[in-house]
Amino acid sequence: MPLRSPTAVSNHFRMSAFRTLHGFHTVTARLRQRPESVRAIYLSSARHDARVRDLVARAETAGCAVHAVDDVRLDQMAGTTQHQGVVATVDAGAVHVSLDDVLDALAEPALLLVLDGVTDPHNLGACLRNADAFGAHAVIIPKDRAVGVNATVAKAASGAADTVPVVTVTNLARALREMKERGLWIVGADAGGESLFDADVGGPIAWVVGAEGSGLRRLTRDSCDRIVGIPLAGSVESLNVSVAAGICLYATRQQRSRGGGSPEDETRAT
Repeated sequence: MPLRSPTAVSNHFRMSAFRTLHGFHTVTARLRQRPESVRAIYLSSARHDARVRDLVARAETAGCAVHAVDDVRLDQMAGTTQHQGVVATVDAGAVHVSLDDVLDALAEPALLLVLDGVTDPHNLGACLRNADAFGAHAVIIPKDRAVGVNATVAKAASGAADTVPVVTVTNLARALREMKERGLWIVGADAGGESLFDADVGGPIAWVVGAEGSGLRRLTRDSCDRIVGIPLAGSVESLNVSVAAGICLYATRQQRSRGGGSPEDETRAT
């Protein structure tokens, strides 16, 4: 597929109802998983390497237009210089997924990751990667005072933003109550609780991880059935939110693989 000149870019870029993704891994993942949502791809006119040729071939297969533009234009479109020479415009309207949609579709005990006010897009992206890697069924985020899924998040997630459902809720405490009503244990990851080494976390569970620096808010902490802490052997007092999330999700998968935490053997706390 020949690269188009920049002349058609401006009119296309003025179109509404789209957002941008950048970075080869992120754009390739979107082409592979939701090709119909990719409106156009913009590549640096200075790049002619194998990675560019592979992306152009994928775009051609998907029937997606490819434009050659200069790096200044890419910087403007991506809002950063860290775009690797590729920006894509994609449909902005993500498929709306509710908590009930996620839970109703499950054929195994639920494993959810709840983020209590994470504001750093790189942390949200990393949490999505962990959720994908360890088989979490969804990531739950509050609508206010937290970062949503944007281009920076999508790039940091390396494709996981398109594979892990993100459920945005207006009231996190209410959402946690709804999870309890659906039979999930709400477990907060925070210092001062029982040790993760000893905790039974293999059943239907929603791990709740707090914001950068401040941890779990009081109301969120009070909504948890249990608080579980990650034992640290070194001199640091806390872990990055995405690291903590990955450890907690892994712990649940590990226990389940060993046959622990069967939901039939558990009685929900009241």
